[in-house]
Amino acid sequence: MNGKRTVQIPLTNIIETIVKILLQEGFVENVRKHRESNKDFLVLTLRYRRNRKRSYKTFLNLKRISTPGLRIYSNYQQIPRVLGGMGIVILSTSRGIMTDREARLERIGGEVLCYIW
Repeated sequence: MNGKRTVQIPLTNIIETIVKILLQEGFVENVRKHRESNKDFLVLTLRYRRNRKRSYKTFLNLKRISTPGLRIYSNYQQIPRVLGGMGIVILSTSRGIMTDREARLERIGGEVLCYIW
């Protein structure tokens, strides 16, 4: 994703929910659905900020935490903070996929999917 303004990813229910969270949090500028040879894709327009000399992406890293071979779960009291609250943690809970802030407010834990900072 270095230097690219748009990214094309396959469409699944989980990815669509995560992208909605990224859009609400301001990491993604625009999302549109694209169909190509009977396959659905999401086309994400990444948000860039302009500096005097160059433009840079608003989020720098996304780290996947839970993998199919090693699931990581956390209760609401032990949900990790990313960069002291500057980043977000995306969790899969019994009430759907949500951010760490929403999970703490609702006092529910779940599977830690990824960190974004």
